[in-house]
Amino acid sequence: MNEHLNSMILTIDIGNTNIVFGIADQDEWLKIWRVETSSSKTADEYEVLFRSLFSSANICLNKISRTILSSVVPSLIRPFREMLGNLFDHAPILVEPIIYHKLPVLVLNPQEIGTDLVANATAAFIRYNKPCMVIDFGTALTFTTVGKSGEILGVAITPGLLTALKSLTGNTAQLSEVRLIAPPSVLGNNTTHAIQSGLILGFAGLVDSIVERTEEELGEELTVVATGGLSSVLMNISKKIQIIDPNLTLEGLKYMAKLF
Repeated sequence: MNEHLNSMILTIDIGNTNIVFGIADQDEWLKIWRVETSSSKTADEYEVLFRSLFSSANICLNKISRTILSSVVPSLIRPFREMLGNLFDHAPILVEPIIYHKLPVLVLNPQEIGTDLVANATAAFIRYNKPCMVIDFGTALTFTTVGKSGEILGVAITPGLLTALKSLTGNTAQLSEVRLIAPPSVLGNNTTHAIQSGLILGFAGLVDSIVERTEEELGEELTVVATGGLSSVLMNISKKIQIIDPNLTLEGLKYMAKLF
């Protein structure tokens, strides 16, 4: 069993499709999990799941000194607070506008931006320390731009890759499941390649266009960081994505937890 001082942090990011959570000891991630989001699960059901996963990873609950929770699914905040209250003797830190004044980034529209995007911006500004854009490949594809002084300047949102794929294959009987990889040619000569051309190459063009337009409007180049479950899909296709940082959201949450 891992022997650690009581310095471990549990970070939880509840998204519309997946719940991603990890245990960090200092700057090392001991384990990161990804499970499907289910609004119908109760606090007790999530507690059983978490206890099982922690046990299988040899994580001692009493070694975790801080917990931080970000959720874009409001209905899950209460059951998760209840579940975490059963697991630990400390209250979880909830990412919400009331804590934003402690962050190194300035949130210009705190009521209008997802807490996960605030975590992304926080991690990116600390890690790269220059004007940057974080592209998060989740249920939605989001573009969060952070200025040189740490201001979150704005966000662009479009349906995510998997969301777009499901809108095609989920409602069309003749379309089978398609892998999210680049096709051999933009000229798709079968149904699979045609969808891959439209989605992968089309989204690469979308990404590059948003970055280019943003840089043009700001009059400066941005460090472009991709994160999220599908962040690597466009790495060698988009001309603008420079860095893949799949755990950026959890890194931001970990930093926030250390402020309290």
